[in-house]
Amino acid sequence: MSFAVRPLVAIPARFSASTSALRYAAEVNARALIEAVWRAGGEPVTLHPHAPGGRADPAEVGARLARFDCVLLPGGGDLSPRRYAAEPDPSVYDVDAEQDGFDLEVAYQALELRLPLLAVCRGMQVVNVALGGTLHQDMGGPERAHRHYVHRVTVHPGTLLARAAGTTKVTASCYHHQRLDRIGAGLTVTARAADDTVEGLELPGHAGWFVAVQWHPEDTAHEDAAQRGLFEALVRAGSPLGVYAPVRP
Repeated sequence: MSFAVRPLVAIPARFSASTSALRYAAEVNARALIEAVWRAGGEPVTLHPHAPGGRADPAEVGARLARFDCVLLPGGGDLSPRRYAAEPDPSVYDVDAEQDGFDLEVAYQALELRLPLLAVCRGMQVVNVALGGTLHQDMGGPERAHRHYVHRVTVHPGTLLARAAGTTKVTASCYHHQRLDRIGAGLTVTARAADDTVEGLELPGHAGWFVAVQWHPEDTAHEDAAQRGLFEALVRAGSPLGVYAPVRP
């Protein structure tokens, strides 16, 4: 029996204080995210975030990523506002200096190496900050936050995001209380919500495939073709031999 070679998808882990059945703190990724990559035909590989003192070594991170076919920057806690020269708002939570340092360097190196990159929720915010952008630290309190929030998002026609999703109207499952403020250098907004929240980013002219979304496509990828299409597009872009065999439900 022979199997298609699955493109390797690097996914930085998230630190967790505890996890079921483990006796110690853990490094994790959401099962829904991992399964979405697997269904799309990719081989998800969780990366240990190594950034002593909050600073990752560029050469080390570049060398680690070079063995992979594509990269997925997942959601997680808040990025430290000091990474974009701002004082923290009281609403900021789950900041981890090592996580921030590693994720920011992964964003730099993935773009530099022209690796296909899909950035999700915090991941999109990381890329924006990595390229000199800033964030609104709080969207205006619980009544305005997009937590456990499902809404319609309008995608700009002709973008990589529109092509991957196969539509310009998507139903997005969100969980965030921050959003983009100043857009990073070279980035273009590709999707917005009705309240003007930036929901998508791309990097026109960049030789690699890069799509970022503020929502969590993994939440509904098992039943929504538009969300599934984002993972399939990432894996397809990272397939070195054109081998692409998404697993349909």
